[in-house]
This record gives sequence, structure tokens and C-alpha cells, in this order.
Amino acid sequence: MLKYNISRSSFFYAIGLSYKKADANVRGRFSLDENAKLALLNQAKENGIESLVVNSTCNRTEIYGFAQHPFQLIELLCDNTRGSVEEFKEVAYIHENKAAIAHMFRVGSGLDSQILGDFEIISQLKKSAKLSRKFGLLNHFTERLVNAVIQASKRIKTETNISSGATSASFASVQYILNTIEDVSSKNILLFGTGKIGRDTCENLVKHTKNDHITLINRTKTKAEQVAGKFNLVVKDYANLQEELNASDVLIVATGAQRPTIDKQLITTKKPLLILDLSIPKNVDDNVSELGNVSLIHLDHLSRLTDQTLAERKKHIPLAETIIETVNSEFNAWLETRKFAPTIKALKLKLNDFKVAELDTQRKKLSDFNEQQAEIISNNIIQKITNHFAHHLKDNEVSTEESLELIKKVFQLENPPKKADIA
Repeated sequence: MLKYNISRSSFFYAIGLSYKKADANVRGRFSLDENAKLALLNQAKENGIESLVVNSTCNRTEIYGFAQHPFQLIELLCDNTRGSVEEFKEVAYIHENKAAIAHMFRVGSGLDSQILGDFEIISQLKKSAKLSRKFGLLNHFTERLVNAVIQASKRIKTETNISSGATSASFASVQYILNTIEDVSSKNILLFGTGKIGRDTCENLVKHTKNDHITLINRTKTKAEQVAGKFNLVVKDYANLQEELNASDVLIVATGAQRPTIDKQLITTKKPLLILDLSIPKNVDDNVSELGNVSLIHLDHLSRLTDQTLAERKKHIPLAETIIETVNSEFNAWLETRKFAPTIKALKLKLNDFKVAELDTQRKKLSDFNEQQAEIISNNIIQKITNHFAHHLKDNEVSTEESLELIKKVFQLENPPKKADIA
């Protein structure tokens, strides 16, 4: 183990679950809405967690943070969701230290997304880090790591074509409609929910279906009107949901509720109805499939659709991984310097003690002692000495551990307190 001066706690962890092993129902039980995130951060603060970033999207829920044991973070997640520890164990992943760092890089760079090259996750990570900072739960290490991941994400987005072409959950839903519904431009389409996914879906509907019969409904009508205004679409009150639903040929649900907002009791129409549920947790009850005229498609099914765009994106994975490796190496180089920072600081304090003692001696000896000039000269010498030692410790050809021990021995420095282990 290498010792780094980054945290009072023992290890840096990434714990969570994603689409890879957890289906939409399980992900829904572990999803965190805004209120749950705030409650989790408050609990983390009360429990003495030093630094923590929590991210919950339709495809994954993760906590990155320092803890003496990963169960501290798992407990936070389970206490603030409908998921249990037993269920978490069946589908979860736990990454520690360097593996946790590498995992954040892959997630933030879109390489671990359900749809390859989906960069929406990086904006969510930024938002989560900002929220943690407000709670005083973002230490220097975690903030530096998040910034490094943002840097890698930007480079991948600009230096590769891994995000070229329209392949997102919203586009996949529209693509499915185009491939499934005949004469789609004449059909009645209802979009229920105008959050981020809803807005993106609306834009893709207008662009690709050439349909003038698109209606928007949102619990907060003004939000739907803001979206509709851009595309000159019809907005209906939430109270008209059942009426509009039964007049539709296609229903797209992109709401953010923790419980289903659509079930079979709302559906009275006998004509064919395609329902696309883009929500996590699921916002369409599975019981709608009991109706013979209803076809229900969920986000997970849409995300499994492969096309030429995804095949093209995969070609850019090696270059993206090279960029990640470069930025991660730079981060690790910074991290490496943290292990000798306490010794350099202790050395500077020791040299300053020497300075104070010597200036006091010279002040007594010399009647014309120039206090200001002596202070400047001695401070410059101390800085040059500490810089010299710092450059020596950064040299890959020397044993840092042996050099640190020698410096401590020669200058009689006290060992700095042990900090976090990053292996």
C-alpha cells in the first residue's frame, strides 16, 4: 500500500448498480430522486463521511466516497431508497481505490453507458459534485478527480467520433416508432413528461416523424408549454390525461415519479396503442400488457437496439481509452506527489526554525542588522532547498520511500499522521 495525504478515512470506494446486472425494476428500487439525494447527503454528514458524490440516473445509481468499509456507503444507499442490502449484493459492484478511480473515468467518459457514447452522464456528475460541495462533502481529492474525469470526457467528445450520430434513449424511442408504426405522420402521439428525456424525445419526434398531431402533458403545465412553444405543439392539462391517452395511437411516458403513473385502469380504447416507457423507475405498470390492444416497450429494450451508428462508435473506443489513460496518469502523478507533501511541509517548518534561531543570533551580534534583507534572503534559500527536495522525490529513478525516510532521519522530522490508502 502507498500512503497518500488525501483523507482522514481509509479507502476510496465506488459502490453501485447499473443496467449491466440490474433490470429496470431493481434499478427503480435503488433510484434516488432529489429529495432522497438530499436526505442521503445529510445522513452522510451526520455519520462523519468526509467526501462523497452520489449519482442516480435511469441506467445506474452510484456512490463515490471515502469510508472505512464499503458497507457504510451501501447502508446510506439502502436507507434512502426502497432497495435492500440483500438485493444490492446480488447485482452490485464495489470498486476500491485505483479501481474506483478507473471506474469513474469510464462512466464519465461514456464508455460504460448503456448507449455507448452517451455523454449525458458527465453533466449529471458535475451537478452531483456541486451538490456535494454545498454540503461540505467534497474534499480536494474527490474534486480533483471529478475535474480530471470532466477533462477526459471533453477530450473524448472533441477528439473522437464516439458520440457521432443520434443514438440516445430519446432517439431510440423515435426510431422504434418509425420502424413499428405505419403512416406515423398521421397518428396521434401523446408525450407525458417534459423533463430532460421528454424534451429530447419531443425534439426527435418533431424532427423525424413530420407529425402535426403531437400533444404534451406534464404535471406542471407551464413546463410543457415552454417545450411546446419551441415546436408549436398542443399542450393539455394533467386532468385531461386519460382522455388524451385514449385518443392516442402512441403514448410516450417520460415522467420522474417513484410509482407508476399509467396503469390499465386508465385505458379504455380498443384500438392499437403503443406505449414507450422511458422512465426509471418504471412509470407504466406492467398490467397494461394484459390488454390485448396494448404493446408496452421499456427503456431497457430500446437500449438493446443496435444499429450502424453504434457499430461506428465502437471503432473509436481504443482512442477514447488512450485519452482516459493519459488523463488518469496525470491524475495519478498528482496523487503520487501527495504522499511526500507532509514531509516537504515538515522540512520547510524545520528549516524555518533554523532560520528563526539564526536570525535571532545575528540580531544580537550585529548592531546594524538588516532585518528585512535577512528575512528575504533566508526565505528564498528555504524555498530553493524545499523545491530541490521536491524535484528529487518526483524523479522516477529514485526510491521515494527511501528518500523520504532519509530526509526524516537527517532533519529529525516527525512522521506525519497516516492518511488514506490508495493502491
